[in-house]
Amino acid sequence: MSTQKMEIFRGLSPIALMAVLALPSVLEAQSGGVSLALGTEGPTAELEDLEGNAVSLLDYVEAGKPAVLEFWATWCEQCEALQPQFDELQARYGEQVSVVAVAVGVSQSVRRVKRHIADHDPGYPYLFDKRGAAVRAYNATTTSIVVVLDSDGKVAYTGVGTDQDVIGAVELLLDG
Repeated sequence: MSTQKMEIFRGLSPIALMAVLALPSVLEAQSGGVSLALGTEGPTAELEDLEGNAVSLLDYVEAGKPAVLEFWATWCEQCEALQPQFDELQARYGEQVSVVAVAVGVSQSVRRVKRHIADHDPGYPYLFDKRGAAVRAYNATTTSIVVVLDSDGKVAYTGVGTDQDVIGAVELLLDG
């Protein structure tokens, strides 16, 4: 461990030190072992915005802020079950965290995605992965995969399905 890190840890209370040291293992335990390995640099991918313009995924991730990416579809019941967490995440932490929905290009159209947004008004961007570039870059083999990037752009959490505590993972990251 570097001298600089040791100096930082030296100033922490024992409880704070335990929390900092436990953070990686807590996030690892919460990670569903899907998508990319923890600590991996979050890759960029070329997708489209909902107007059909080519965009880069990481252009929607604000530098120095954690980001939450959900690989999502209008027809995905698990994604629908996760929606309240994303609504709460946006309401509570929208200023501190970039939230981006990546609409997979399987069995859905931009029109259906736009209709969903009109009905739900999530307050964060949806991008359309027409050619599957983001799906391949993030190894998102199904929908309802969530990837949280830390403020350095590294994977801090991955999970899949309705049993995820996305808000908890983000709170641990913000508190850490």
